[in-house]
Amino acid sequence: MSRLTPNDLLKKVRKIEIKTKALSHQIFAGEYHSAFKGRGMAFSEVREYQYGDDVRNMDWNVTARMNAPYVKVFEEERELTVVLLVDISRSGLFGTEGKTKREQIAEIAAVLSFSAILNNDKVGALLFSDKVEKFIPPKKGRSHLLHIIREIIDHEPESTGTDIGEALRFLTGAVKKKCTAFILSDMLDVNGDGTPRYEDALKVAVGRHDISVIRVHDPRERTIPDVGLVHVKDSETGEGAWINTSSRKVRDAYSAWFGNVSASASRLFNRYQVDSVDIATDEDYVRALMALFHRR
Repeated sequence: MSRLTPNDLLKKVRKIEIKTKALSHQIFAGEYHSAFKGRGMAFSEVREYQYGDDVRNMDWNVTARMNAPYVKVFEEERELTVVLLVDISRSGLFGTEGKTKREQIAEIAAVLSFSAILNNDKVGALLFSDKVEKFIPPKKGRSHLLHIIREIIDHEPESTGTDIGEALRFLTGAVKKKCTAFILSDMLDVNGDGTPRYEDALKVAVGRHDISVIRVHDPRERTIPDVGLVHVKDSETGEGAWINTSSRKVRDAYSAWFGNVSASASRLFNRYQVDSVDIATDEDYVRALMALFHRR
């Protein structure tokens, strides 16, 4: 992956900011606020009792002093800590519909970040391949958010593989207080039988944090088109092979494998009550994210 020039990077970040900031203002801020709750209720003020107020909130000390009924008013402790676990492994460079998986992930990450900032939440990011490449601690502010977007777009991974479990273990160790974490990845980190390699780490992480998964894939990853004999190369391992895509048996076997991988991941998320959504690179992610927010 060739690095962008500073000017090209600035243009790309600015383009993403304009698009996703508008979406966050117009659509997602309210949905995000409703979907991701704060830590609880905190005391705000005392006011005179009004018809319909819960008598359990009566402030008897103030009532006695003022010789009139007063109640305590509580507000939601809104501030959250949001951490984006972003897969920047080389498989993210794949894209056949005008946008790579990593570019789609960058836009979705930006929407989530702007939505969080609009709700006065802190945002951090953990960029990972088969190791944690970079951890940006949660903070507030536009400049911090743009720094995260720049890193997602332009960070060149030192490693080529994918290890979601390692990212989850780092999150569990580095962020002590409960946070809202989004995993943005193709989630193609599996054992030989297609089952997820990251189950143990996910099981621990969901006990401490609020985890959601956004699976990003390219349409061509689900099925192989009939284009004859082609040479394919694994972007992460570098291994290559010739495949006869004209063979229905080959195409069906691949489709079955991909379907099994997706189904295994979905069963795992259901088991640990992890909200998830699938988004393709050629898909408008607005509807998918809204569906994710509404399910919560």
